Amino acid sequence: MRTTKKNTTANAHSHNDYEQANPFYDAWGNGFGSIEADIFLFDNKLLVAHTKKELNNNRTLQSLYLEPLKTVIEKNNGFPYADKNKELQLLIDIKTDSIRTLDKLIEVCKNYPSLIKCSKIKITISGNRPASEKFISYPSYIYFDGILSKNYSAPALSKINMLSDDFKYYSSWNGEDSIPEKDWQTLAAAIIKAHHLKKKVRFWDAPDNQNSWQTFMRLKVDFINTDHINELTQFFNLYK
Repeated sequence: MRTTKKNTTANAHSHNDYEQANPFYDAWGNGFGSIEADIFLFDNKLLVAHTKKELNNNRTLQSLYLEPLKTVIEKNNGFPYADKNKELQLLIDIKTDSIRTLDKLIEVCKNYPSLIKCSKIKITISGNRPASEKFISYPSYIYFDGILSKNYSAPALSKINMLSDDFKYYSSWNGEDSIPEKDWQTLAAAIIKAHHLKKKVRFWDAPDNQNSWQTFMRLKVDFINTDHINELTQFFNLYK
């Protein structure tokens, strides 16, 4: 029998969080375990946007995410949440050159010692990433989002905080009715493989409704991807 794993908003990932009414604070206020920001290196600034045409000099990574993180860390005496056991992943999806953008991110992060020294915050790099062989050359506070369908060396795995993939690579299910058994088995095998490596799992471009959330809970997906912060929070509250 497929049983439902007990999930909380610690298992929620705020996809493209900067498109929310209150970036960072809506997801953080609901206790999300992972928050995503897409960044571009433009005029030596790290700007948050989905596409280049949406760039705005006032929407920097610092103003939307790093400063709020600094504030809540100070509020919670060195932790992202009042619950000192709770982690927060800041998933940074790089849209420009991986090396130059990551170098700039590291330069900027040095201005936030309370953030980079916090063991309960995981800055995880997605999107354009350096070759996996270079992962270990980055500072200890920088982690990477690996690709679920790819195999990695032990040194690279030591720097990977999560394994993600395009849901469409595994299934064309639209989130309605029951997922086909074949697709269930394909997803379950990939998730088991990741869990054997002690890595968390996330699927992007996945169905985003109550039926799919329940399916992902049963599959033991660690971070459920959503654009609907309040709705997913209410859904998880039903299982408390």
